[in-house]
Amino acid sequence: MAQTKPERAGTDMTIAIFVFSLIGAMAIGIPIAFSLLICGVALMWHLDMFDAQILAQNLLEGSNSFPLLAVPFFMLAGEIMNAGGLSRRIVNFAMACVGHIKGGLGYVTIMAAVIMAALSGSAVADAAALSALLLPMMVAAGHDRARSAGLIASAGIIAPVIPPSIGFVIFGVAGNVSISKLFMAGIVPGILLGASLWITWWWLARREVVQVPPRKSMGEILVAMREATWALVLPLIVVFGLKFGVFTPTEAAVVAAVYALFISTFIYRELGLKDLYPLFVNSAKTSAIVMFLVAAAMVSAWLITVANLPAQLIELLQPLLDSPRLLMLTIMVITMVVGTALDMTPTILLLTPVLMPVVKAAGIDPVYFGVLFIINNAIGLITPPVGTVLNAVAGVGKISMDEVTRGVMPFMIAQFIIMFAMVAFPALVMVPARWFY
Repeated sequence: MAQTKPERAGTDMTIAIFVFSLIGAMAIGIPIAFSLLICGVALMWHLDMFDAQILAQNLLEGSNSFPLLAVPFFMLAGEIMNAGGLSRRIVNFAMACVGHIKGGLGYVTIMAAVIMAALSGSAVADAAALSALLLPMMVAAGHDRARSAGLIASAGIIAPVIPPSIGFVIFGVAGNVSISKLFMAGIVPGILLGASLWITWWWLARREVVQVPPRKSMGEILVAMREATWALVLPLIVVFGLKFGVFTPTEAAVVAAVYALFISTFIYRELGLKDLYPLFVNSAKTSAIVMFLVAAAMVSAWLITVANLPAQLIELLQPLLDSPRLLMLTIMVITMVVGTALDMTPTILLLTPVLMPVVKAAGIDPVYFGVLFIINNAIGLITPPVGTVLNAVAGVGKISMDEVTRGVMPFMIAQFIIMFAMVAFPALVMVPARWFY
């Protein structure tokens, strides 16, 4: 039903208050979580329903979610993986397999990133680990420093796409979508992102004059594989456990953390009791930031629903509802623009409550939408000016942001091409996904 002029004016005012209160708070330097709360208070005041108890209740309910328990455990698993020697052994295994090929260190980076993505689910953690382990080796071999850093950054963002993924957990909670199905549907798209980096690196590095490490013997390859076997088993445990219903995504996070802890302390013996405390503290700090952000975003999400903004957006996008591909293209472009200014988690929490009703009204599979949405947000982690993975690589690799930004551009473009190919051909996502359901 079409709105009357007074209704339209009221809706426009609600949208204006939502946007300007949020952007205004962030513009003056208020952290995003508190900006979301300020936005929520402004909306409540405008809707003449301000009540501190309602605000507090929704804040608590926002974090009171069993699936969200997966976040701190996946964070802990990533911390243990990097400190306990799992990352280094995966890199050594990849080095033994493809390190001798021309440009081999780049292929090692991509291969290691895909494997590590199936262990931690954190793009920043993976990119930092790869930067510390591989960037000095790539520069010493003669590879362009900016290009090498760009490859590491773009390889790191595969982590939110391949399960287990913290991004999928947050999206699943915010959009009420099956996290297990999202995990399964993300496997092949994540591999395709890695393949795009492989081709791009081959094209860029083919004319470089570099020192190639000697080919490893079959015995050395087997030794590297044996040392990495314990780390390589974890992704299989998670995928098969979810596939056959052995555990939920939240339980999978606990399994990942406990397994990584067991391997690091009793098998590899690189972690002692004294090393565990700082790991728990670091993961707790990061988890607290994410959880508070989720809780604050749920306040705004509830008020967005109360203000009936999704229905107004559906009406606005009515001409596109009959063309799902065009609608998906529009949403992806909007997400790309937002992703240049906001980090992954805030973008997911802000846009999901608004976009999900539109997606469902157009008959688009929520799982398919979730995979593309998370891919877009993951690529947003390497888009300037606010690219947390770019900052991580620059900091760990002791390289300027300008260099990393210049080096990441061709790889970022290749990943965007893959994403838009999935928009044009949804079967690239959904056909493989049904193999794993």
